[in-house]
Amino acid sequence: MTLPEDPSDMDNPTVVFPGPQEVEIEDRERPAPAADEVLVETDTSLVSTGTELTILSGDYPEESVWDDYGTYPFDAGYANVGTVVEAGGDADISPGTRVATWSPHAAYVTARAGDCVVVPEAVTDDQASLFAIAQIVMNGVRRGRVDWGETVVVYGLGILGQLAVRVCHLAGAETVVGVDLAPERIDYLPDTPGVVGVDASATDPVDAVEDATDGRLADVVFEVTGNPEAIPGEFEALREQGRLVLLSSPHGKTTLDFHDDVNAPSVEIIGAHQTSHPPVETPRTPWTKARHAGLFFSYLRRDRLTVDDLFSHSRPYGEAPDLYASLLDDRTGAMAVRLQWESD
Repeated sequence: MTLPEDPSDMDNPTVVFPGPQEVEIEDRERPAPAADEVLVETDTSLVSTGTELTILSGDYPEESVWDDYGTYPFDAGYANVGTVVEAGGDADISPGTRVATWSPHAAYVTARAGDCVVVPEAVTDDQASLFAIAQIVMNGVRRGRVDWGETVVVYGLGILGQLAVRVCHLAGAETVVGVDLAPERIDYLPDTPGVVGVDASATDPVDAVEDATDGRLADVVFEVTGNPEAIPGEFEALREQGRLVLLSSPHGKTTLDFHDDVNAPSVEIIGAHQTSHPPVETPRTPWTKARHAGLFFSYLRRDRLTVDDLFSHSRPYGEAPDLYASLLDDRTGAMAVRLQWESD
């Protein structure tokens, strides 16, 4: 991991992965916005402990979709919150507006004005930095068709899993069971009636689900571990004709008995990548990324969703190389991780 002598002297410090297990802060020119773009000065950006660390590790199958993501040098990051400082001639966002964008870890980024989500004044920068994770989760919950009164099991309680538990409960699930091997992650679950934490290192999750449902098992299971070897066992928590939603991005192949696990119980397997959002809002497909981000911000403003206690790491951007090194070494204790870009 390479740390420059003084990143504050750079025109546009940017976090880059030159190759596997390599992190640098590279000086780039400050970009100029095109006619339909805005220039954003970053306040904070969220580190993806899933996608980014998978790419940084280089630990993914060759000739897979991960090869497209992991082309080096790789500009890290995709969840950026900042303030518009310049707008192109066709952009309809004024300088001074705080926005959330799918942009990398850099002091200055450009984004299409139409892709920006305005952050309400009542929402803090760190809360807003979770907007992309919220969009991913909300899309997955919607694709999984979670309905009121149902039982949901979430395998994997990183930041995606933590938000999945909360959003499923908001969507009307009567019981949400969160499963993880790390007790410290289970401790992040909300102390809310209907939310049950299961330490899979001490308790069989299927037994716990049976106890919570009087033997009916789960209507929906969310896979959020990212571990392809864990997926076959997750089917055991599903009732017949239940749904298994792949909310994670597993990096490897899974061996599955499609007759015993899928065909005989007639269960559904549902992919839920964020790219399955509709590109534009229509009456039949209204839930775009922007609509989901707006709903997330509404939940925060109305105190229907709390996320402040989900942040485990907050570091100045100059410490990014050391931060990524520590996360690569052990991310068990990591939850929401953000870089600070505000000037002193």
